[in-house]
Amino acid sequence: MDTVSSKKEDIFRLQIDKVYEALETSSLGLSQTEAEKRQNEEGKNLIAEKQKKSSIIIFLSNFTHLMAILLWCAGAIAIPAGMPQLGIAVWLVNVINGVFSFMQEYRAGKATEALRNMLPSYSRVIRDGLEQKILSQDLVSGDMLLLEEGDKISADARLIEISDLQVDQSTLTGESNPVRKTKDAVLRDDLTRAETPNLIFAGTSVSEGNGKAIVIQIGMKTEFGKIANLTQNMEAEESPLQKELDRLTKQISIIAIGFGVVFFAAAVFLVKQPIASSFIFALGMIVAFIPEGLLPTVTLSLAMAVQRMSGRNALVKKLSSVETLGSTTVICTDKTGTLTQNEMTVSNLWLPGKEFDVTGVGYAPEGNIIKNEKKVSANDDADLKLLLTGAALCSNARLLPPNEESVRYTVLGDPTEACLGVVAVKAGIDLKRQIELTPRLRELPFESRRKRMTTIHQLESPVDGTRLIAYVKGAPKEVMELSQKVRINGKTAPMDPDMRREIIEANDSYARKGLRVLAVAYRLIHRDDEGIPVAMSDYTPMIIERDLVFVGLIIMADPPRTEVADAVAECHRAGIRVIMITGDYGLTAESIAKRIGIVKGTSPRVLSGLELGEISDEQLKEYLKDEIIFARVAPEQKLRVVSNLQEMGEIVAVTGDGVNDSPALKKANIGIAMGIAGTDVAKEAADMILTDDNFASIVHAIEEGRAVYSNIQKFLLYILNSNVPEAIPSALFLFSRGAIPLPLTIMQILTIDLGTDMMPALGLGTEKPEKGIMNQPPRKQNMPLLSRKLVLKAFLWYGMLGSIFSIDSYFFVNVQNGWPNVTLAAEGTSIYIKATAMTLAAIVFCQIGAVFNCRTEKQSVFSVGIFKNKQVNLGIAVEIIIIVAMVYLPPLQSVFNTTALGVTDWMLLCAWPPLILLIEETRKLFMRRKNGNNQII
Repeated sequence: MDTVSSKKEDIFRLQIDKVYEALETSSLGLSQTEAEKRQNEEGKNLIAEKQKKSSIIIFLSNFTHLMAILLWCAGAIAIPAGMPQLGIAVWLVNVINGVFSFMQEYRAGKATEALRNMLPSYSRVIRDGLEQKILSQDLVSGDMLLLEEGDKISADARLIEISDLQVDQSTLTGESNPVRKTKDAVLRDDLTRAETPNLIFAGTSVSEGNGKAIVIQIGMKTEFGKIANLTQNMEAEESPLQKELDRLTKQISIIAIGFGVVFFAAAVFLVKQPIASSFIFALGMIVAFIPEGLLPTVTLSLAMAVQRMSGRNALVKKLSSVETLGSTTVICTDKTGTLTQNEMTVSNLWLPGKEFDVTGVGYAPEGNIIKNEKKVSANDDADLKLLLTGAALCSNARLLPPNEESVRYTVLGDPTEACLGVVAVKAGIDLKRQIELTPRLRELPFESRRKRMTTIHQLESPVDGTRLIAYVKGAPKEVMELSQKVRINGKTAPMDPDMRREIIEANDSYARKGLRVLAVAYRLIHRDDEGIPVAMSDYTPMIIERDLVFVGLIIMADPPRTEVADAVAECHRAGIRVIMITGDYGLTAESIAKRIGIVKGTSPRVLSGLELGEISDEQLKEYLKDEIIFARVAPEQKLRVVSNLQEMGEIVAVTGDGVNDSPALKKANIGIAMGIAGTDVAKEAADMILTDDNFASIVHAIEEGRAVYSNIQKFLLYILNSNVPEAIPSALFLFSRGAIPLPLTIMQILTIDLGTDMMPALGLGTEKPEKGIMNQPPRKQNMPLLSRKLVLKAFLWYGMLGSIFSIDSYFFVNVQNGWPNVTLAAEGTSIYIKATAMTLAAIVFCQIGAVFNCRTEKQSVFSVGIFKNKQVNLGIAVEIIIIVAMVYLPPLQSVFNTTALGVTDWMLLCAWPPLILLIEETRKLFMRRKNGNNQII
């Protein structure tokens, strides 16, 4: 078996007789005894599953991250501080968040199960010289597989016999066009494993033809298994938001404890309060400074973004992935189906001396043939009709109209052939009628060696004394070399050197643009021609494919989606790089990349998979700093590109649809799978699924992700600014050594944090993306949520405004009752109770003005609609109801130490929100004029 193992990697180089020898098998297949022996040595043909974390551990992890621990501690502090109800409320917030997060992310990590399900259950083999149907898991190396159209392939194998065999390898390569296979030895060194034409691979399927192959690898040693292994061993990393929340938790903990220590020391040493009561007072201040509403706000903000994104064709599996999108600095995207339509479309037609444009994209037969800006039909030009009829008849693909299963036109067969029928219909040819008038009698299938295909038809009426015609389509150079004549203006003429040069120049011109070119020719077959067999079954390519008449060229491409160019331009404005990583050829990839604006330079670097394998990671990082396109890459190479980008400090989003993409999807900071063309494996490995397979939907999702981060900062600004008017009364009490009675009690402070502030703060988490948010570069990874700028704005601007107006309200009550001619009302008196109630109400009303101000960073809140956020409006209504209930309902008056307020008091309170709003609107207007509209303040 050591000999077998040593030759498996180069099995594609061997002739068929040597393949049998290398794999120690024969044309009769393995014996049952030998198969059982090999299975004992090699194991079952299965995708091994790595042991997962238990659901219990995943569940508990939602309650043990830093912010959750801080809330557990806050609840524990509240209980000995004499506020058990508060402690229980904080703990409930934690529990609800943990359960919700677990439910949202429970589905993650199922990629391996999807991989296992893609392998077929049964396979047909030859053992002991007999055809048998066995469980696919019982396949061993050396088994002879029997393949037919529609079969799923269950192991890597070397072909030894084929008949027009085509394999759909999109699960491995991401390219949807079927791959034609050969049984011949392959001696080229410029092919990747997946491109080797005499090998077939587990997880792919037979799209056409039949054949036989000998198994060379099973289970985890297949190309499919290697991808599964890469996917399983990918460790999930914390998202940028999770990292930032951990950092924020530490910052808030330090601030809260710092304030607690300051207030404890001041109470003991300045006011000379007992240590016990000072400690309780300090604990209350610590709890007050902890933003208990942060987790619910983050969760709600993410959930609302997810809801909006689902309406824009993006389904998010993990909540934290939303903000990661907003941090994205690089998008690694494949080409086919994401940037392009994934529908081959004829764009041009070339005839000697004539050229036509074709309008319309995709498989829908909607569009026209245009020459000199005028619409042309097949009936207007005999050569055009011959070109399109010959190409359509020399094809096996069929176009299926919209039906119950699909609202779009779909293809049965080779997509390249399907577009030939579409362009014929655009030219006004009735294909169904044409097939009836010109029935097919014989087919000489396409072979990669010949690079062409021929079909023989019976004409409706004789032409030049015969009713037999052969239509040939294939590679332009090969078809031209077999042509002795050329069709020009309805007549045949000799193929001279000048015409050959003209054809080659036309072909090369289109090829340089990344377009695919097919040539069409024909031959009238006379039964009495020299060498023509009597029996049509004896016709061979060597006999038929000579003395051809060259007709013209058909030029086709998978066109870019119409909205992709604008989406790419928006990415560039937003400071996001787009890198194409495709399984297609470099010339095609470069052409598409230039057309949609991914690359701007005239000569971008195009790196093939083979070239990528020859350079170091250091060299790759240098290349990644400039414009670059990756073509014909293997799964592990795509993973390598993503890993190197991450090592360079980039936040990477990766798109993919095939099994080959799953390792990179899982490694990426944000994996994005295609919902229509994507395999289950890709969808399970991804964090987000595009329901329309459209690159433009990614850009919309990034905008929502940026809004989430912005909304969390708005929440922090709103919550932190109320801490200042909460703390200032206590500071006045402490630093006046008790001369100013405490204007706000600890219970009232906590009422603001967990009661009146909570609902408006949650409303800020639902704000839609602000205008101009995509004109800013991605946020830097070292830029914290709780930035110095935000803290200064919260404490020294919004906070000080709220403090001035709330303390003013405290003194307003005392002025009404004789101050300064009498001393400030002492604790326990009715005037003192009214003054503290007024202070509390003033802070709440100041926060009403603040929540409107926090809705926008630079724009006027009137420009986005001051009452447009219904959640904020509801939050304001709720906090007004709460404060009214607290000052008028006797049970709540005794709990929160409040009393009824008079009409004059309410008039003053109602003045604070518009005044705060007006002051901030004036500042925003001044800053907009000073810094320009693109500056975020």
